[in-house]
Amino acid sequence: MPESARYKRVLLKISGEALMGGREYGLDPVTVDRVAGEVKAVAALGVQVCLVIGGGNIFRGVSGAASGMERATADYMGMLATVINALAMQSALERKGVQTRVQSAIPMASVCEPYIRRRAVRHMEKGRVVIFAAGTGNPFFTTDTAAALRASEMACDALLKGTKVDGVYSADPKKDAKAVRFDRLTHLEVLARDLQVMDASAISLARENKIPILVFSIHEAGAFAEVMAGRGRFTIITDED
Repeated sequence: MPESARYKRVLLKISGEALMGGREYGLDPVTVDRVAGEVKAVAALGVQVCLVIGGGNIFRGVSGAASGMERATADYMGMLATVINALAMQSALERKGVQTRVQSAIPMASVCEPYIRRRAVRHMEKGRVVIFAAGTGNPFFTTDTAAALRASEMACDALLKGTKVDGVYSADPKKDAKAVRFDRLTHLEVLARDLQVMDASAISLARENKIPILVFSIHEAGAFAEVMAGRGRFTIITDED
């Protein structure tokens, strides 16, 4: 592992909204390309990278359920949205010369590989970026939980969550001027304080498998590589001293 990277294998979780740019919905090609550049920079350090991308820029299961749709159906629609985002990111990465594979928890052989754990590990060992699509393949689970699950299955050294802000705050800093930023938290503190960084099942899964979660701003240029080097602004959620 190169000296400049703290971790050998990581999973990056980003929301679908992170790919919208200034749009109200859908994908912004410039933003997708920029995020792909961030992933390429980290892969170039010799780090094995996998991704989970949400689908909220296209369809959000919870809001679909709120509008009267059956929750399971709405969640499956949200999973399909994540496949669209995964294919867009794969295309952007491959344009930059990064070998990429998409694995879907819902098999769709015409467009991507089915999720097979050992094959995914092999891809990463060969230096390919793997994008895990369709969440866990089950309704009632978020892509946050899918990220924690895949990070556990892949034996990742860390789970990185790229968000709109540069860490975990006591409240939404864009709505509350008094929001306090944390440099370090334990998984239990996040659960006890009900900090809305990831859902409780994702935090619990990461805690059980001793996976640190690093929260940073995906909108800051070069932030992903900076965090991997232990620099820049981020919050680390870990039970280790």
